[in-house]
Amino acid sequence: AAQSLDCKHPFLEYKNDYDIIRKDISKTIPGFANFAKKLINPAGFYLPNAPRDRQVFPTDTGFANFSQAPLTKSQPSPGRLGLMTIRSHDQFNTTIYGLNDRYRGIKNGRRVVFINRFDRKQLNLEKDSLVDIESTHNGKTRRIKRFQLVDYDIPRGSLAAYFPETNPLVAIESTAAISNTPTSKFIEVLLTNSRK
Repeated sequence: AAQSLDCKHPFLEYKNDYDIIRKDISKTIPGFANFAKKLINPAGFYLPNAPRDRQVFPTDTGFANFSQAPLTKSQPSPGRLGLMTIRSHDQFNTTIYGLNDRYRGIKNGRRVVFINRFDRKQLNLEKDSLVDIESTHNGKTRRIKRFQLVDYDIPRGSLAAYFPETNPLVAIESTAAISNTPTSKFIEVLLTNSRK
């Protein structure tokens, strides 16, 4: 796209040299000085954080204020597991930039479901086998097929899988009571061996 004559930002230069973008970011966001040089460090760098750096909290008391809220215990029905959807390392919201997840050791794929090995054995499912995942809400069954089981250190009774791949399991009317967000953090599901 051509740059407008009255535009103060060099978008064409931004396109060709990301360091120019980083230099302009460093002019506006505290802690980004020498951003391009800091990115070279494989360990990364920390942005300023007043509570961490100076033990300063933006509260009326000047201290960290803690509160507690009651938690609702969600327990799946017998024979079913509670699935939560997650992002991979190479993902921002629903935008996927790569097929690797260095957080969890996944390479070149996203159609995986993380399971506790004891749950897998109890369900008589083989390690690394392909499974179909099924949810039911208000009498309607939803199914996604051919997800690879991955043994993972996750609590018993729980599963995790990437979204948006698992979005079809969440009924559009299944939402949280107050926030009205989809119930993607607890979907009661059934796992079955995939058929060829």
